[in-house]
Amino acid sequence: MDAFYDSIIVTFIFVPNRHDRRRQTSDGHRSSSLKSPLHFPTDSFPPFFLSASQSRGALCHISLLHELSLLHYAVSISSHLNPFSPPALPLFLFSSAYISSLSLGMKRPPVITTQPESVTVFSIEDLVMSCEASGNPPPKFRWTKDGEEFDPGSDPEMKVTKDSGSFAFYTLSNTMDTLKQYQGKYVCYASNELGTAMSNEAVLITDGTTAQKEKKVTEKAEEGNSIVLKCNPPQSSMEPIIHWMDWKLLHIQLSERVVVGKDGSLYFAHLTTEDSRDDYTCNVQYLATRTILAKEPITLTVNPSNSVPRNRRPHMMRPTGAHSTYHTLRGQTLELECIVQGLPTPKLLWVRKDGELSESRTTKEMFDRRLRFTNISETDGGEYQCIAENSQGRAVHTYTVTVEAAPYWTKEPVSQLYAPGETVRLDCQADGIPTPTISWTINGIPLSDKDPRRRLTASGSLILEDVNFGDTAIYQCQASNKHGAILTNTNVYVIELSPQILTEDSNTYTFTEGQKALLECETFGSPKPKWQLNWWIHQPVMNQLTNGGLEISNVTRNDEGTYVCSVLNTTLSITAFLEVFNRTVILSPPQAQKVQPGNTAIFTCQALSDPRLGVPLIQWRKNDQKLFESHSDEKYTFEGEDLMVANVGLDDEGVYTCQVITKMDMAEASATLTLCDRPDPPSLLQISNPKHLSITLSWTPGDDHNSPVQAFVVEFEDQDSKEKGWEELTKVRGDVERATLPLWAYMSYRFRVIAINEEGKSDPSKPSQIHITPAQAPDSNPEDVRSESEDPGTLLITWQKMEQRQFGGPDFKYRVLWRRVVGSGPNWHMNYTTEPPFIVGDVGNFSAFDIKVQAVNEKGVGPEPDPVIGYSAEDVPLESPMDVGIVLIDSTTIKVTWAAINKETVRGHLLGYKIYLTRLGSRSHHRHRRSLESGSTTVVETGPNEERKVISELRPYSSYKLAVAVYNTKGEGPKSEPLPFDTNEGVPGRPMSLILDSPSETEITLHWTPPDEPNGILVGYLLQYQQSDEDSPMQVETIDDPKVTQLTLRNLDRHSHYRFYLRGRTDTGDGEPITMRGATTLDGAPPVNISVSVGENSANVTWIAKKRHRSVDFQIQYFRKKEGSKGKKTEKVNSSQSSHQLQGLTPGTHYWLHFIYNNNTFYEVEIDTNGTGKVTEVQPSFATQGWFIGVVSAIVLLLLILLILCFIKRSKGGKYSVKDKEDGPMDSEARPMKDETFGEYSDLEEKRTASQPSLCEESKLCSQDNLDFNGSSAVTTELNMDESLASQISRPSEGPEAYHGLQDSSLLNPTNVPSATNGMPNSVTILD
Repeated sequence: MDAFYDSIIVTFIFVPNRHDRRRQTSDGHRSSSLKSPLHFPTDSFPPFFLSASQSRGALCHISLLHELSLLHYAVSISSHLNPFSPPALPLFLFSSAYISSLSLGMKRPPVITTQPESVTVFSIEDLVMSCEASGNPPPKFRWTKDGEEFDPGSDPEMKVTKDSGSFAFYTLSNTMDTLKQYQGKYVCYASNELGTAMSNEAVLITDGTTAQKEKKVTEKAEEGNSIVLKCNPPQSSMEPIIHWMDWKLLHIQLSERVVVGKDGSLYFAHLTTEDSRDDYTCNVQYLATRTILAKEPITLTVNPSNSVPRNRRPHMMRPTGAHSTYHTLRGQTLELECIVQGLPTPKLLWVRKDGELSESRTTKEMFDRRLRFTNISETDGGEYQCIAENSQGRAVHTYTVTVEAAPYWTKEPVSQLYAPGETVRLDCQADGIPTPTISWTINGIPLSDKDPRRRLTASGSLILEDVNFGDTAIYQCQASNKHGAILTNTNVYVIELSPQILTEDSNTYTFTEGQKALLECETFGSPKPKWQLNWWIHQPVMNQLTNGGLEISNVTRNDEGTYVCSVLNTTLSITAFLEVFNRTVILSPPQAQKVQPGNTAIFTCQALSDPRLGVPLIQWRKNDQKLFESHSDEKYTFEGEDLMVANVGLDDEGVYTCQVITKMDMAEASATLTLCDRPDPPSLLQISNPKHLSITLSWTPGDDHNSPVQAFVVEFEDQDSKEKGWEELTKVRGDVERATLPLWAYMSYRFRVIAINEEGKSDPSKPSQIHITPAQAPDSNPEDVRSESEDPGTLLITWQKMEQRQFGGPDFKYRVLWRRVVGSGPNWHMNYTTEPPFIVGDVGNFSAFDIKVQAVNEKGVGPEPDPVIGYSAEDVPLESPMDVGIVLIDSTTIKVTWAAINKETVRGHLLGYKIYLTRLGSRSHHRHRRSLESGSTTVVETGPNEERKVISELRPYSSYKLAVAVYNTKGEGPKSEPLPFDTNEGVPGRPMSLILDSPSETEITLHWTPPDEPNGILVGYLLQYQQSDEDSPMQVETIDDPKVTQLTLRNLDRHSHYRFYLRGRTDTGDGEPITMRGATTLDGAPPVNISVSVGENSANVTWIAKKRHRSVDFQIQYFRKKEGSKGKKTEKVNSSQSSHQLQGLTPGTHYWLHFIYNNNTFYEVEIDTNGTGKVTEVQPSFATQGWFIGVVSAIVLLLLILLILCFIKRSKGGKYSVKDKEDGPMDSEARPMKDETFGEYSDLEEKRTASQPSLCEESKLCSQDNLDFNGSSAVTTELNMDESLASQISRPSEGPEAYHGLQDSSLLNPTNVPSATNGMPNSVTILD
């Protein structure tokens, strides 16, 4: 015995079942770090070694040098399992998967691994029946045929092959006739000492398909009739594939008119002469036997019809009658068929009467003549209709589909280990139509009723009470109905073992939100532990399963945590960890696309996933097939969340699915891509129901290309006026296929129809036949009859010319009638013409007439027209208005009155009055200048019934004259006598400019120019000012002298800003103010923010001058550090410069820089110039060579001579008018400024001055009087609230106080240069 144990070596390799998962996830993963050999103690057994290796997909091998039975081995070690680690060892030995996990050396019940398959025998090679099973000891096989024992080994016609675990037999016969005796139902049995397993039932049938000799068939029919060419394939259990071909083996062209039926025949809905041929051949193909049977060719002769074939309403060719019934089985394929005849070819529509057609399980084939169900289910049972329709009518056939089902499992019994004395319940439930019957066998033998411990429930379950070791067997449950039977084997093993927890400890389970989480705690023991498992968790117990697991439905993030499973009354327990991730969701799914051929379709799929799962994979599928990015044709392009399908064609139609895949879950959404296009043109236009002036036009719609037709447009063409082309006559809805058309008389029509959908218009249909309407008298008269007389003494009658289609008949013309409204009596004057206008002469000016125009043709006259009033031609008015008067309302408004004009003198339609208003000039004391002013005349028009008019917006204190005239459509009459008047004095406009100057830190001087529009006699000015603080009081200065143009304000606060308002004054009141904001200028101060940039021979010094401070002079001293103060050099600069360059420095030298103001150093800095300080020899340049200088001198001399010659030629060639240039307007912005006045100007101003050097020669703008202003004063302007300071400065001034420049530190002029006087100009900061 010692030698026996010494030789035992057991090696376990994990089998990939639900017990070998260490890190369980929603897709079947869990994690663990267990991978270690297992050792048994040697106190009771000699040592032997177990090694566990976790390897997914590996087989489990147990090698025992001496065979042990499973039971003996389990009993021997059961008392030694508890102390060992890990406790999952019984998992390898006794789990529910042990039957498939343990191999050699262990007794195992038989399991059918390869089921015998049903077979149809077409040849002797096809008769093979095999069965394979596993088990230990190896199982023995036996067969039954039709329920009777069948031993193929005893049959001389059979050959048997046996192997370990397999059994097969096949025939030795050479003819098919001898095989018919073997048709039947076969069952395979595999047995060993642990039980007997049964296979499913396999059916064997024989089928021999042979071609029979046929006669050649000839068919004759007339054009337009229908016909069926029969195929008659041989009878067989196989479904044949039918090919109709010609003698060249080319397929006969199929269409809606020509289709192949399920019976193999070729059906023609109606015949055409092109259908005539002598080689219609039906080829029958059997895939299973790989044979094709060619039938005899059929000759079809179509005789042409002597007349146009008559249209026929649809009629069913297959099936016949109005109703059919089909029975089918669940999961099978069913085809419903409707083949119809008719002319034109009928359209076919499939509908479900009691619901909607299943889009996923139904397809339409053979040009919609077949409705195919794939994987049909019970819900597809019901009534279906095929509706055939053409322009002549419709035909309907109804199918009743009944779906039944062969048995299928809804619950199968589970193989288990049981302890003696337990009650075993084997649940076996199946469904089907009709409901299947459940029966049980034990080891293939029907269940006996003699054993009281065994009983069957009404639901089909088998209950075994108080089982013992003798109940170990294989139990078969069979479900059967009239459509078949199914069988399942269940192993019951009765054994005794102590309890163990088989699930690995410390498993981590990961799920996404919304999933069903299952935490495993599988136990093993015989008897099996019952209700002894408790989950202790961080929240109340959820749904505990009978197998010990914990189920959490719709798991959330709140369910995360640690869970503990323990077996009561033992020390066994395991811990599990639950981790929950956010569910992946698609935020923006792809949308259905309808795309025209050749365009690009774009699907977008935006998703959100848990960031802990990393970046998700976006996988696109088309009809469940993966899509890959195209590189050659660029058909599919992936750009982030987008899929682009380029150059869309018919093959691109389908369902596109976006799958967002993470390590834990997947979300998907689908959208369809439909190829749509403009509809095909309608066809078969027919005219019916012709009446006097109407017809009914019908048509057959074309293919809508997946975009429903929205409307049909009916157009017509007048055959007598083809130059007008096709015109729209009417439009009808897209579901209408006929229209009643109103027509005009005496016209020749052709019609066509255009279909319209969302993609556009179809091509026009072929035109209909010509339809001619009869002539009749006109049914309307011309419209818009009126007079448009222009020449005096004439009456011009005109109207809107009628279209030719309104003539109604031949010899069309217009009858023109007229008479005076007053004094002419009832008599009408009449004349005829073929087109407008018609002129009547010698009728006087502006006389009223009744006029009318009537349409006339050969068949009669149009309806009686209503007369309208017309007038002969107008002339200009004869007289002017009388009693013209003026009333002054205020300084800018007057009221004009006049007497109504005599209407007879107007000689036309009175349109109104015109008031001519001319301004003569101002009423000021410069009256002698009025004659020099050009009067501006304004014309004001009134209505014909007005006798007064208020005119406003006149200029105050001005002289005007006024006249009134009458006008009509011909012109205006004479003006009334001019009436002069003067407007009253008003308030003045605002002063033209306002400039601030600051002589000291507490004083501001205001300079202004008088208003350009005084609107009266100026009597003085009103100045108001206050500190910028809104709460400060307003101070007032009154100036009574209108000649004063400046004022100095003293004792101002140097720290405050002020706002100034200056107004002109007349006796009428104060005018509009000019506004300015500013502050005084502070005393000068040295600059700040000094910086130095260094070169080899120079240093650039920059600084920032203080705002509101006057510019100051300061000094820059610099010397070499090694020379000390001996080498000092001093340069004077002004703070307004902003920068200064020190030149002549030595490269590579250290310098001190001191900045001095008022003999005090306010800043100092040390610098080092760039370079090495070494003197380099200057190489002579070619520019210093004598030859180069000579060449340049010669060129310059030649250019000078050339310029002199050009100047002489120009002087002799013509004259140049200098006066025209000088008399032209001068740019106000181009005023020169004296250097000694301002000391600087901007670059822009300098360019303007330089470009106009002649402005100062004759202009007074540059005179000393005009620029004689204190050079120490200037202005710093920030903002003018009422008008820009720049525009004020650019205006011409009339006094010596006018300013023409800006202060150096102005924001408008940032460049600062020291003043030409004392370098400290007075200035004021203007803020507004």
